[in-house]
Amino acid sequence: MKKLLLIIGIVLVMTGCSFGTDMDNNPTKQVEKYLNNYQTLDSNVLTKLDSIVNQEETFNQDQKDTYKDILKKHYQDLTYTIKEETVNGDKATVETEIEVNDYTKALKDAEAYRLTHESDLLDDEGNFDEAKFSDYKLELLKSNKERVKYTIYFSLTKKNDKWQLDNLTETEEEKLLGIYEY
Repeated sequence: MKKLLLIIGIVLVMTGCSFGTDMDNNPTKQVEKYLNNYQTLDSNVLTKLDSIVNQEETFNQDQKDTYKDILKKHYQDLTYTIKEETVNGDKATVETEIEVNDYTKALKDAEAYRLTHESDLLDDEGNFDEAKFSDYKLELLKSNKERVKYTIYFSLTKKNDKWQLDNLTETEEEKLLGIYEY
């Protein structure tokens, strides 16, 4: 009897372990992992963040550091709800509602300010001072309290029996950054 219980126990443990692994191998779990990486500032997310920040050619180093801090907080504040998973063979779509900081509005407000208060953004010689404007934009982004919800349809492909997230479109990236123009 003890041997039978031991065998049943071993089978259950082995089945449970392999069942748990399979549970993580589904489209919804892959999207959750992906978004959780943003919230926890995973090393891959930070590498991508450095690339985004370095693309800002008008920022000096202090401004880039401030921008990076703003985006880190933005990623940590991201929330999401998985709405629906649709699987069709080796392709899947996971409809996800995300809520992020509404930086689109802040950037539009900065541009409106630039157009209506250009004299406030001049240097000592009367020329437009890009650094002053960048500081103003960053201050608006930092103090932003507005939030916006977007729907993203994450596409996934099953390769070698593992679900993998497809590359995001530019629009999807903009939604994650909170800069999608709606």
